[in-house]
Amino acid sequence: MALMLIPLMSFGQNRVQNYIDRQMKTDSLLINAVVGILAVDADGHEIASWNPDMPMLTASTMKTITTGLGYEVLGPDYRFSTRIAYDGRIENGVLHGNLYIVGGADPTLGSRDTIAFPVDTVFSQWAAAVQRAGIRRIAGRIVGDDRVFEEENIPTSWSYGNIGYDYGSGTSGLSFCENLTYFEIEAGKVEGDPARITPIGPHSPYMTFINEVTTGPKGDGDNTEYYASSITPVGKFVGTYGIDAKPRTLAQSNKYGPATCASEFAAYLHERGIGCKGVSDVRQMGYDYVVPAQKDLVYICETFSPELRKIVKVTNTISNNFFAETIFKMVGKKLVERETGEECLGISYGRARRAIKAYLQERGVSTYGYTQDDGSGLSRQNYVSPRFFTRFYAMMAGSPDFEEYMASFPGPGRPGTLRTVLAKADPELKKTIFAKSGSLSSVRCYAGYVDSQRGLIRFAILTNNYDCPTSRIQPKIEGFMEELAKYGAKL
Repeated sequence: MALMLIPLMSFGQNRVQNYIDRQMKTDSLLINAVVGILAVDADGHEIASWNPDMPMLTASTMKTITTGLGYEVLGPDYRFSTRIAYDGRIENGVLHGNLYIVGGADPTLGSRDTIAFPVDTVFSQWAAAVQRAGIRRIAGRIVGDDRVFEEENIPTSWSYGNIGYDYGSGTSGLSFCENLTYFEIEAGKVEGDPARITPIGPHSPYMTFINEVTTGPKGDGDNTEYYASSITPVGKFVGTYGIDAKPRTLAQSNKYGPATCASEFAAYLHERGIGCKGVSDVRQMGYDYVVPAQKDLVYICETFSPELRKIVKVTNTISNNFFAETIFKMVGKKLVERETGEECLGISYGRARRAIKAYLQERGVSTYGYTQDDGSGLSRQNYVSPRFFTRFYAMMAGSPDFEEYMASFPGPGRPGTLRTVLAKADPELKKTIFAKSGSLSSVRCYAGYVDSQRGLIRFAILTNNYDCPTSRIQPKIEGFMEELAKYGAKL
């Protein structure tokens, strides 16, 4: 009798592992893929696993690491700042010098997201400070100063095909409108006509745009592509736009955030009777002008972003790459400053990576199986094992801000990227799952927590290199999460 009970008890206690062994390891779609899974309970005891120590591509699950670091290093109340300053002298209402917008990497400045302060509200504060300083005309330029970050814009590992689109906009020390520019596209009257593409801003004064899009046949839809780089200020549209496709707005990346911000503020001041010679950024200015050090400028105003907790919530809920990259570099900057005791201007990705890895080791988190190349997960040089995810999540579970951090993760049926996941599952089970999704071509991942009756379960499921549509393996991945939630629901 006892011998008959052993397999039944094993099945009851290890339904998640049984699901992996019976439903996933035997699936022909996953046999030739690379799959890494680990689920552990609150005490770190293994519930289920499959290649738990294999470093794999993470896609956007990397954002949970980036935002967790933001909570731990910057703090949930942290606000990014932007300052207005000038050089030269003010005489009879004329600034004989330049006005500077000194960026502190605020990712929400000019953003269309609902958490961002309206740009007119921010600009009105800047303009009021200019007027209080007695400036009625600027004989020099309005300069976008992005020196808080190294001029990299994007990690070198990002695919060229990604960097023109809205999800591939890179961060900078002074960003504007999430470093995006907008266009309206409309088909021509007959097939073969040029499609109409109209910039609606904000866009950099440096940029020119080439339109090679033609009107495609009925039912063709939007088959346009956009190419841009930081090497030359030219954006190029190619492809076709179906003749029956409705006009729509396109959002594309803008590699010249500092100059764009300066241009938009110059237009705002011009409408209020304060003119200037032109706009620039510090890099462009440096070709023919000795740009003063930031410490030598005269500061007249400082404005702040919303709190980091709000930025993190957006980052994880809708998977905002731009916010994640900004948090990553700012975390690196603050860690370097802690180590050196000096202000760090021009933080680079490389220096941020080294500082973050050292910080994790100091916190007692083994970095075996952890390579983080960027903040968002868009890079294909991010390699993290399921075990590292669970180690990192254990560190975060000990944070005083943990509940707020976990609540920033989306979940099945809730707003965000998991809204349609486990659509037919028990609503009570779905409430227990807090997870971030991640997708690239041939990559589908989930990582997070199950807030269960058995305690807090930490898990990661990473699938790489499958040779079928994601929709075909998605049911098995969701099945794993459902089994994990069912396991956690039973004491």
